[in-house]
Amino acid sequence: MKALVLTSKEDGIVFNPDYPQPLAQAGEVRIKVLAAALNHRDVWITQGQYAGIKFPTILGSDGVGIVESIGEGVNSAWLGKTVIINPNNHWGESERHQSKQYHIMGLPKDGTLAEFVIVDADKMRLAPHHLTIEQAAALPLAGLTAYRALFGRAQLQAGEKVLISGIGGGVALFAMQFAIAAGAEVYVTSSSEEKIAKAVQLGAKAGVLYNQEGWQKTFVKTYGEMDVVIDSACGNGFAALIDVLGFGGRIAFYGGGQGAINGLNPQKIFWKQVSILGSTMGSDQQFADMVDFVEKHQIKPIVDSIYALEDGVAAFRHMAQGAQFGKIVMRVPQA
Repeated sequence: MKALVLTSKEDGIVFNPDYPQPLAQAGEVRIKVLAAALNHRDVWITQGQYAGIKFPTILGSDGVGIVESIGEGVNSAWLGKTVIINPNNHWGESERHQSKQYHIMGLPKDGTLAEFVIVDADKMRLAPHHLTIEQAAALPLAGLTAYRALFGRAQLQAGEKVLISGIGGGVALFAMQFAIAAGAEVYVTSSSEEKIAKAVQLGAKAGVLYNQEGWQKTFVKTYGEMDVVIDSACGNGFAALIDVLGFGGRIAFYGGGQGAINGLNPQKIFWKQVSILGSTMGSDQQFADMVDFVEKHQIKPIVDSIYALEDGVAAFRHMAQGAQFGKIVMRVPQA
């Protein structure tokens, strides 16, 4: 089968037109992938920034496809259905946190950047009918991450004000779309005026350039204090996000691309009774709830660009540059 394969640390991602096809075992299904989407996780793995990297590996946590074959014990009614993949593996019993055995599709288990992928039969959901194949492929990982951070951790309520940092990435855009659909008043930050303008066109109230000195003071004077902040960067800019929160505010973060958090004033945190909440992915129940939410509100993921699978190296390069607005999707050839 055709696949994008992480072959070694030196060679990185390579398109392989003749990779061995996987076979479904008991309780599993084989999905003929129609489209798959990239996440920053995929790029970071190629850069050696994850533990447990193995070679060769097919990356990719997002995908949509047709159930092509089933293993023993799987309901045959799934055959021929178009499904999206839940990228969770071994979340565990608790809704509060994942188990120690938890891992995400695409490492260590082969992922979606190939013609075929094997998943457990309970890790798929019928693709929402209102989405294109590319939109459906863009949904799983980023949609789940945003849903848990926004509703599971920050407990966003209708009518609240929410600030989403770094708009343009997949999770940030889903958080914005979900918050708007939930009846919140949404603001964004970016280093790009163009991305802020696009976010406003999609329903955000306003945005601010986070690379301007003292932006948080001007922001609060203009728009007031926030109830919720959703962040993925952390680093030295995190303290400014605390400044925009009001009493009882919550900040949920799902990444740390800017490194360690420095310069926090503890007095501001305890006096305002601010909650700082880490968030990773989401439970299987939250995946189901997220898809239900997307269908109920007819939310359509934002797709930045579409590549053919054989052009996957260029897609990875585009993701690494960080200029995208929305998800980068790859179409898989249908022989």
